[in-house]
Amino acid sequence: MRPDVRLHDVPPPSVSRVAKLSVVVPFYNVQTYALETLRSLRANSREDFQFVLVDDCSTDGTPAILEQAARDLPGAVLLRHEKNGGLATARNTGLDAADGEYVTFLDGDDWVAPGYFERLLASIERLGCDFVRTDHVQFTGKARTIHRVPVGRRDKVLSPRDAILPADRSTSVDYAYAWAGIYHRRLVDRGLVHFRDGLRTAEDRPWIWRLHREAESFAAVGLLGVFYRRGVASSLTQIGDVRQLDFIRAFDQVLAETAEDADADRLLPKAVRTYCAVMAHHLDSIERMEPSVARKLRSMSAAALKRMPSDILAETLDALGTRRAGHLRRVRRRPVSRSLEVQV
Repeated sequence: MRPDVRLHDVPPPSVSRVAKLSVVVPFYNVQTYALETLRSLRANSREDFQFVLVDDCSTDGTPAILEQAARDLPGAVLLRHEKNGGLATARNTGLDAADGEYVTFLDGDDWVAPGYFERLLASIERLGCDFVRTDHVQFTGKARTIHRVPVGRRDKVLSPRDAILPADRSTSVDYAYAWAGIYHRRLVDRGLVHFRDGLRTAEDRPWIWRLHREAESFAAVGLLGVFYRRGVASSLTQIGDVRQLDFIRAFDQVLAETAEDADADRLLPKAVRTYCAVMAHHLDSIERMEPSVARKLRSMSAAALKRMPSDILAETLDALGTRRAGHLRRVRRRPVSRSLEVQV
């Protein structure tokens, strides 16, 4: 357990047991939504299910809600960070405390349908693979839309590495939602389910790439039941501050690790294309950022483009389309300070 974590109000178990499934749920200042999230966990409780609730040093009413949940929710374990560490670090704290044969995730402002985790567990036990990816429902206000795993073959055990490509289409590594799936304990023990500590955004990107490069088997299933809330005011997708720029550190990690892979020649074009597409998206939304953050985005993007393999980058820019490629070509021409020339 990390030194900045405390165990809160967890009654000692009457018998020692290992859970069949551990659900890791980080919370940070989500008092508006936490009760709905926790009610959905209760509707999914089972004697052999463990719910690891991680309070990432919330400053609103979330801690009191979680302390009550630790007493009332069967299988609950409550951990509290002494200082805010971000989603990636909070998930790692939960993983370190999880004892399940399988693990999955949920965010503290999302929820799941009754019985969803039991059906999710049944899918991976039936298929016998390292991990399973699922569809999900995204909702903003009253609007709901279904988002599918971009994998054509369903309910079939596949090679995760083969699902990374092709470079010019959306594939499983572009569907980087950690909570849209379930993962066998052997992946946790190998370190493949942990995240890079401290990443405030895009934490799922190096995570999903490593999972697909290094796990041995996976499947996609058409199981709906996890509901992803968009438009939350405190979400980093709604905030234009410096934390948004962690996507550069995240994708630098993707490139560095993929460059060391035995299939680097095949996989790097996909990694560069995805990095450039995400960078262009941020540059296209630069007007909503604080001026200092906008300047930093331009300078960090220029440095990142200079670190990419020049031949792959040239092919990528030619294929991205006029608007996106234009954003990238403009920042690419910017001078880069020596301090930004090396990998972030």
